Amino acid sequence: MVLVSEMNDVPFIPVAKVGDIPAGEGRTFAVGERLVALFFDGVAYSAIDDLCPHMGASLGSGPLTDGVVTCPWHAWRFRLSDGAWCDNAALRVEVFDVRVVGDAIEVRVPPVRPVELPSGDPKR
Repeated sequence: MVLVSEMNDVPFIPVAKVGDIPAGEGRTFAVGERLVALFFDGVAYSAIDDLCPHMGASLGSGPLTDGVVTCPWHAWRFRLSDGAWCDNAALRVEVFDVRVVGDAIEVRVPPVRPVELPSGDPKR
């Protein structure tokens, strides 16, 4: 989890221009070491981690309906508002801040944090 104070140090990065993403669709962008799915619902932009946790499909190419994107491979559905899987909210994809400055759409994406493995005897 990224702390709010740490997020304030992460800059917004321009990824697209207003009009690049048709209403009801998404696109995938590389931001640093991450892939970000950016969606436009006709009113506002939303950004989430692009990779479906089930099998790694690109969520940016999935259909968007009523604030929910559906994974194009196996139909897992995720809410753009909080990243929650619609079938079990305990599973989530990361949600990123989005803003529009002039005609630039910008996202704030923290760097990937290394996975910390438990210490101890690896034979256990």
